[in-house]
Amino acid sequence: MRSLLAPYRQASTVHRLAEALKREITRPWTVMEVCGGQTHAFLRHGLDQLLPAELSLIHGPGCPVCVTPAASIDLAMALAVRPELILCSYGDMLRVPGSGGRTLLDVRAAGADVRVVASPLDVPLIARSHPGHQVVFFAVGFETTAPATALLADQAWQSKLGNLSLLVCHVRVPPAMEALLTAPECRVQGFLAAGHVCTVMGTDEYEPIAARHRVPIVVTGFEPVDLLDGLLRCVRQLEQGVHRVENAYGRVGSQAGNASARMLIERVFQRVDRQWRGLGSFPASGLCLRPPYDALDAERRFPQTAPTPDRPDSPSSACISGAVLQGLARPTDCTAFRGRCRPEHPLGAPMVSAEGACAAYFRYQGDHHVQ
Repeated sequence: MRSLLAPYRQASTVHRLAEALKREITRPWTVMEVCGGQTHAFLRHGLDQLLPAELSLIHGPGCPVCVTPAASIDLAMALAVRPELILCSYGDMLRVPGSGGRTLLDVRAAGADVRVVASPLDVPLIARSHPGHQVVFFAVGFETTAPATALLADQAWQSKLGNLSLLVCHVRVPPAMEALLTAPECRVQGFLAAGHVCTVMGTDEYEPIAARHRVPIVVTGFEPVDLLDGLLRCVRQLEQGVHRVENAYGRVGSQAGNASARMLIERVFQRVDRQWRGLGSFPASGLCLRPPYDALDAERRFPQTAPTPDRPDSPSSACISGAVLQGLARPTDCTAFRGRCRPEHPLGAPMVSAEGACAAYFRYQGDHHVQ
């Protein structure tokens, strides 16, 4: 793996691309990287230190853990405390605070059976091993993890695994980009789109966004060369006054995406309006189970489970995670950053997740990794 990635981490190439950026940019531009993985890579490799002063890089809402609403966390906790139930999810979800500040880790410490899984396909093994329990998978993520959840639903349905349910909170990237661009306070002039999402879904959905809002959208990977190459391509479009979708991640992604994964997503899920934590509700920005798979829906199977009454998504008035997720503020603008809000005691979801902007700033800010 190291040898395969070596060309995309070559320091000489990184510096050549950074110099090209400084040479070709002639006026201020603001570009948003959509994905939290891109944010972490920029900071981890010190790429933010190499950017020209005219280029402002702002961080988007591309962290699925961060945008999962508090009401969904509350519902997951309400399910988890049922004595007959085992709740499974990814590790980051256990630390995200609900509307009252409690987490799935808290309810597990109080005796609930909450388990971390590395893959949705681990969940049927748990369900078959515990036939006397109901097992719920708390499914989150963008289009990258949706195929695995869809495969889980399809396998559970086909095998008539009666004690397995899904609490689906998947979200879609293009509607969020559209919503950000239509916001009155929007400063985004170009996007770096997430390569792994486009590897699954392709780039077709980005074409109307680029055309309607006259913004360049460049699909990138997550290595230093990928990111700086994507920025250079985006700046060149901005300087030339053009706005098209450009794939700078051709070694993995394509315009069509993964046909098998897309077909599976379409067969199992349908699009719904979805609430995004700190951002609001976006039309057709979520996925839910379509018939007949909706018989596996945990909310339908356990209708008497009521989540905690709605409260503000942030458990603390000091938390500005909503502004951070919209690219309107940086984590360092928050008065609680590195003080009251730290990874071991997060006030908001962006300090929890491995893809959260606040966690990235906390871990990497001030580090120097580019040689």
